[in-house]
Amino acid sequence: MSAGDIDFTGQTVEAARRSLTNLLRASLIDSPELDARLLVGAALNFDLTGLISAAKRTLSPDEAAQLAQFAARRLYGEPIARITGIKEFWGLQFTLSADTLVPRPDTETIVEAALECLDTRGPRSRALRIADLGTGSGAIILALLSELPNATGIATDINFAALRAARGNAERNGLAHRTHFVACDYASALHEGFDLIVSNPPYIPSADIAGLDIEVRAHDPMRALDGGSDGYDAYRIIAPEAARLLSPGGFLVVEVGHDQSDTVADLISEAGLDLPAPAKTDLGGIRRAVMGLKKPR
Repeated sequence: MSAGDIDFTGQTVEAARRSLTNLLRASLIDSPELDARLLVGAALNFDLTGLISAAKRTLSPDEAAQLAQFAARRLYGEPIARITGIKEFWGLQFTLSADTLVPRPDTETIVEAALECLDTRGPRSRALRIADLGTGSGAIILALLSELPNATGIATDINFAALRAARGNAERNGLAHRTHFVACDYASALHEGFDLIVSNPPYIPSADIAGLDIEVRAHDPMRALDGGSDGYDAYRIIAPEAARLLSPGGFLVVEVGHDQSDTVADLISEAGLDLPAPAKTDLGGIRRAVMGLKKPR
């Protein structure tokens, strides 16, 4: 269905929201009520309070056209965050680009695991040096810096456009002064001395990408999804690089996909790092965060 087939002309804000909800529900879109509210809000540049206050106001022709365009994109399977260009993660607001993944709730497990690791070594107020390999939107490192007031971070990505997006998000969230951005493949341009290294690398086996949900396969950057023939190409690079770069007592925390935690743990062990704790599960019960520890001296 194209935007030309959808018409909100002459409808009030509330009527348009209800119409869109019904349209999304009929197309079996998950959470149609929430999606409709977010899309109407984005089209009119209103938050929830604004939508309530303007409920009886009639849409202007431009607003009706904008909402129809947003509706058509959602019906095609484009994620809400791609349409609005904004996604919340760890209580921070992130601007997205076509070159970055949409930060997902599962990835907050990596932030939780990393903080738990650091907590075993001392207060969060201490000076720390952190690296995020393949940073994308910058979600992980900026979430960590928001919790670690005296930490500094280096975010790497091979994609210059992704780094520009991450830098913009650092500025948006008031963390640019503690974040540095480096264009390189994972950690190839970095030098040792890190207390924590984190990464959410591509981990989908190449042959499995065609079977992913349309919201992922048609809208997330392929470079951020494709983990090679078995899904482990990135971990084979990251594990030995972390062993080289971490200070004694430093941690590696990586995101993994379903049923990948044991193999990634083996790769981390083979690189010479200890496994300080079992993989941490996400809210869905999937073992999502695998941790490594460089032995203290």
